[in-house]
Amino acid sequence: MAKTIDSKIPEGLVAEKWTNYKAHQRLVNPKNKLKLDVIVVGTGLAGASAAASLGEMGFNVYNFCIQDSPRRAHSIAAQGGINAAKNYQNDGDSVYRLFYDTVKGGDYRAREANVYRLAEVSNAIIDQCVAQGVPFAREYGGMLANRSFGGAQVSRTFYAKGQTGQQLLLGAYSSLSRQVHAGKVKLYTRYEMEDVVLVDGRARGIIAKNLITGKLERFSANAVVIATGGYGNTYFLSTNAMGCNCTAAIQCYRKGAYMANPSYVQIHPTCIPVHGDKQSKLTLMSESLRNDGRIWVPKKLEDAKALQAGTKQGYEIPEEDRDYYLERRYPAFGNLVPRDVASRAAKERCDKGYGVNSTGLAVFLDFSESIQRLGIDEIRQRYGNLFDMYEEITDVNPGEKACTVNGVDYYYPMMIFPAIHYTMGGIWVDYELQTSIPGLFAIGECNFSDHGANRLGASALMQGLADGYFVLPYTIQNYLADQSIWPRLSTDMPEFAEAEKGVEAEIDRLMNIKGKRSVDSIHKELGHIMWEHVGMSRTKAGLEEGLKLLSDIRKEFNTNLFIPGAKEGLNVELDKAIHLRDFIIMGELIAYDALHRDESCGGHFREEYQTEEGEAKRDDKNFFYVGCWEYQGQDEKAPELIKEPLHYEIIKVQQRNYKN
Repeated sequence: MAKTIDSKIPEGLVAEKWTNYKAHQRLVNPKNKLKLDVIVVGTGLAGASAAASLGEMGFNVYNFCIQDSPRRAHSIAAQGGINAAKNYQNDGDSVYRLFYDTVKGGDYRAREANVYRLAEVSNAIIDQCVAQGVPFAREYGGMLANRSFGGAQVSRTFYAKGQTGQQLLLGAYSSLSRQVHAGKVKLYTRYEMEDVVLVDGRARGIIAKNLITGKLERFSANAVVIATGGYGNTYFLSTNAMGCNCTAAIQCYRKGAYMANPSYVQIHPTCIPVHGDKQSKLTLMSESLRNDGRIWVPKKLEDAKALQAGTKQGYEIPEEDRDYYLERRYPAFGNLVPRDVASRAAKERCDKGYGVNSTGLAVFLDFSESIQRLGIDEIRQRYGNLFDMYEEITDVNPGEKACTVNGVDYYYPMMIFPAIHYTMGGIWVDYELQTSIPGLFAIGECNFSDHGANRLGASALMQGLADGYFVLPYTIQNYLADQSIWPRLSTDMPEFAEAEKGVEAEIDRLMNIKGKRSVDSIHKELGHIMWEHVGMSRTKAGLEEGLKLLSDIRKEFNTNLFIPGAKEGLNVELDKAIHLRDFIIMGELIAYDALHRDESCGGHFREEYQTEEGEAKRDDKNFFYVGCWEYQGQDEKAPELIKEPLHYEIIKVQQRNYKN
């Protein structure tokens, strides 16, 4: 009999579900909160905000961080902004419009109830962050400034120059530090979760590795919260920091947590192109640049060939010979179409031979028109640090005038190309953000809940802070109100001993392979397989071939891996090997999900399923569900698919249209 999934979506109208939930949920009184312990794994925006909020409420929180400080979490890298439905611009925005844009942007593959709640709490996030002192950009009169992001026709994105993630993280860190000082949060830096401990089917603790000493330690709690980010580094080259990994999520998967929609991987359209085989990561150029930058390639193939050969520069191509292909194809949204649409359009142009760098895998992002209209000072005020970052990496200054033709100034354009950036799939959670394992919660990017098949720009920060500040603090109480889980458990229990023994044995296995290949060499090969067979464009034959190659690479990993040094003490290569072991199984999950989903939607594009105009062609009759994958006891075994049907009450499911 097929398994069924209970997403615990409340009854009632979509716009009233969250209010009704809060009105009827179970609570934990202040005195009892002092008796309860919660483990939060991760200190990015989701983890730090959750740990700070739970500590403020009175719970005892154990917060784990793989870096030497929460301020180094990858949330710091977010550049462009955070969405909220404040409607300060009086341009027609509303909670409903933010909700609708998010569902549409996700190609109608997200839960309505979760997305409406996200839009509903978005305004409170801005108020919270302003109260913390986050230095959002302001207009001349003092009001908070807004700009536009992809998939929207209003300006709802709040920003702090090109450093929004950093400033928001500092705000969350200040709240977290206050609770650390108050003794309500105990912070464990340079610790990594290696396994989740289940007692009587509930998550009751973790096994964590001290990354400095190499020692495994046991931690017990009444509930466990995972906030460890996405799995983009499965592809080796991505915009993620090198330390980002999916080990905590995969360990939860191995213990019974479902992995939902793993094939929904976001390719960001504005990244600095690959420039060699020695790179360890790629660099994002914020989507906010598409407000004032125009994306183009040459109209003439001979001009593209000259650019690729280096005999012509982009600024030498006159205006009439430039193809602003997003403005041409999508006049209603222009350069601000959603990321999946913009990325595929860039790939299509480059595949046709119109790429503009030596590899043919780049397009131009040009600010000449905006600089002429607004002046270089205004543009630098908006994007100065992004221009500086681009110049440091490429030695090209996008704010420098290149030439003047017929009285028109042309500036050096940026070169950009799509790259792996964010993962919409992740650990399956219900409406309460609880996984299929009771007592185990997942928040932020590591869960699947809010973005469907494609995330809109500036919504990642929104979701992370919504989950941590305004959703989890309510929903976790509904679980913790169960008095049967109140007693503290000793870490001497056999369940903890068995979990630690399993982690120790796995570390010994990896150390004793003693092959000839480094972790990075195998990871690069994995990344190449993923990009070629499970990347921006997929086919049935390519995915089947990819799964065979992934099986081969696991065998190579298990027989020819070499880890220098010892398991005791600091050993970065050992930690990377553990991450790679889990990236391999994550890669298979992405491929299995992509292979079974015979449709194109959002970030999942199957070449066999596209419209005559090359757009994603969904199959709502057969695939209008969340694809949940269950572990079958061994990494080598194919996972089992479980379906959570989607039910839309107020939004009409239809073909996305960004043309008019």
